[in-house]
Amino acid sequence: MLCSLALTSSATAQTADAPSASAPSYSALADLLENDQARDQLIEQLRNLAPQDGQAPAPTATAAQPAPVAQPENLSLSQRMAAGLQNFTTSILHDLSATMHAVRAAISGQPVPGNRLHAFLPALELLLYTVLGTLLAYFIFRSLAQYGFARLNVWILHDSKKANAPAAEPSSPLVTSVRRHRFASLAIGRKLLGVIAALLIDVAATLLAALAGYVLTTTLASSQGENTALLSLQFLTAFVMIEVAKSISRGIFATRYDQLRLLPLAPETANYWNHWLTLLIGLTGYSMLVAVPVAATVFLPAAGKILGLILMLCVYIYGVRVVWKNRKTVRTALIARAEQSSTAIFGTLLQVLGRVWHLLALAYFTILLIVTQAEQDQALAFMIHATAQTLIAIAIGLILAAALSSLMSRRVQLPDHWRGRLPLLENRINSYVPVTLKTLRLLIFITVSLVVLDAWQAFDLLAWLNSSSGRATIAMIFRVAFILLLAAATWTVLASLIEHRLGASKGTRKPSEREKTLLMLFRNAAAIMIITMTALIALSQIGIDIGPLIAGAGVAGLAIGFGAQKLVQDVITGVFIQLENGMNQNDVVELAGIFGTVEKITIRSVVIRTLDGGYHLIPFSTIDKLTNHTRDYGYHYGEYNVAHRENVDEAIAQLELAFKDLMQDPELAREVLEEISIPGVTGLTERGFTIRVLIKTTPGNQWAIQRGFNRLVKQRFDAAGIELPYPQTVLHFGRDKEGYAAPVDVRGVDALRHAPGATPAPGQTMRPALDEGS
Repeated sequence: MLCSLALTSSATAQTADAPSASAPSYSALADLLENDQARDQLIEQLRNLAPQDGQAPAPTATAAQPAPVAQPENLSLSQRMAAGLQNFTTSILHDLSATMHAVRAAISGQPVPGNRLHAFLPALELLLYTVLGTLLAYFIFRSLAQYGFARLNVWILHDSKKANAPAAEPSSPLVTSVRRHRFASLAIGRKLLGVIAALLIDVAATLLAALAGYVLTTTLASSQGENTALLSLQFLTAFVMIEVAKSISRGIFATRYDQLRLLPLAPETANYWNHWLTLLIGLTGYSMLVAVPVAATVFLPAAGKILGLILMLCVYIYGVRVVWKNRKTVRTALIARAEQSSTAIFGTLLQVLGRVWHLLALAYFTILLIVTQAEQDQALAFMIHATAQTLIAIAIGLILAAALSSLMSRRVQLPDHWRGRLPLLENRINSYVPVTLKTLRLLIFITVSLVVLDAWQAFDLLAWLNSSSGRATIAMIFRVAFILLLAAATWTVLASLIEHRLGASKGTRKPSEREKTLLMLFRNAAAIMIITMTALIALSQIGIDIGPLIAGAGVAGLAIGFGAQKLVQDVITGVFIQLENGMNQNDVVELAGIFGTVEKITIRSVVIRTLDGGYHLIPFSTIDKLTNHTRDYGYHYGEYNVAHRENVDEAIAQLELAFKDLMQDPELAREVLEEISIPGVTGLTERGFTIRVLIKTTPGNQWAIQRGFNRLVKQRFDAAGIELPYPQTVLHFGRDKEGYAAPVDVRGVDALRHAPGATPAPGQTMRPALDEGS
């Protein structure tokens, strides 16, 4: 109660902004407590003022009603920042004014208000003994720990040499590589164990030194009173926290023992950074946990705050100077290390860290300065907790990301009978791996970010998880993930079944071309339906009202139906062509004036590949006539022209013999369905007569039969001397007046052509020469 009264009067004096007003209250309270009679009267008055029967005391006439203050949640961010800055400035000015007033009072020889140096002299003396004893014990235990560090360093070095030593007996390169890899793994494991053991030894030395200081403190405090040990115990607590933090720094850099160094750094570099970090940790820790509390307890709270501000400004300036001086050196080293990294994720993180590490360090020191001035008594505890939570969250996130990358870098392999029945299932499952890996990495990054923000009190993660919005968000994420997983599984099963049917073989019935076409169309339609339904359901789970989207899609479909009648006609015509089984994939068709093979059929168009390799995309609405040459069966329809001088029956007999020769070909014979049909002579022309031939074949093989049969017909006609017709010309020579035309012997022309010297004399007629030539 007395402490509460003192704090209340102190707070009232501070709000009055008059340093002189606080002095009479402290002095009057001290005088009052020194007088036994006055103290008893004060106690009696306090008891009379206490509430009776659990009721609150009536407000006195002097109690002023507090002015209404705006709640912090009702203020904007800029207003809260301005209010915080104003409060901080006011507090600093008030503490500075109170400290200057105390200094002036001490210089002038007047009693310093709130000065309790005389009362705390025994506690300060005990604190001095505790500090000296603890540091002496720490020096002794650290000296003993050096022996353990040296043995661990030799232990690790022995394994390292053993891993790099050549084999005693020559062996194959593979055995040597396996041996070195095994020894290297053992050396890495032993190094980690050695580093952990060294850290434990260092921490043990700190705890033993603190224990020795505690024993010394309790021994000396027993003769002086328990209240004198408070400052000493506070120092021991700070000593343990600070020296354990220094032990972690020494475990990372290990300036004296290279094998115990966790980071691959040169001894000079490790010594520099270890010295810098331990100096910062020591200055910050002993300033905020020892110097500032002692000053605030013994002298003035305002003096402690001013001392803390001065010390932390020195630490801040020193830290910023070192970071800015080494920003380029550390960036170069981290980027070089990233290029040597065998893991992509660690290499990327090292490159990013190399470019922004100095910004993170500057932000850390700035936060440390702000926190230590806002809450000096809780600043270091907050910083240690926030730093530890941040490092642990990042480490766990990196380990999970690396584990996922290592796990998903392995290709999923299905059993052989599965791969035989579903050949594309394995590739489809492996195609999901990169997307899944990126999604999980994103979730890990978001989770680590939230944990880090929670560590620095920028975001209350537990409160958000316990709130309705947090639970709704987590549930929404799980529902969306389940929907996507279900959609992927459904598509995988459907596509695998369709591909299994399309690739049926080895005893199972092979699919027809119509089945292939319909299955491909069904797969495309299923893909569109699954994507559409998944997107709509996922949007509804996110919180988007899909009712207007569905209505809008209906209106858009109606508008498309009126505005794109050609598209509707394409779809409707295509549906009826498929229902009537007009054509399928790999059919040879003739449509829209194009003759070729059906390569692809969609819901609105067909793709025709012509013999010259042309790719023709034909909308169904342009098809008014469809000719399918590969439906049920085909005919080799041949018209063979023979010269007029040849015998008809002999020509037909040769055609039949050519068909018998065709049936001797094992590849072509199995494509012929019936015997040859020769209706007879179907035409007489000026060049000869025409014989028609029909050979029934399997669908699509009529052209192969045509080529083979034509070759055999030509061979048979040549062997029989049957002449195929060719153009003939009749020549008429001029007549004399009597109407006589001399006949011309073609043989004479040939003889004259073959006699180069037989040139007729001028005026000589051709007849005697021709007669002689005959």
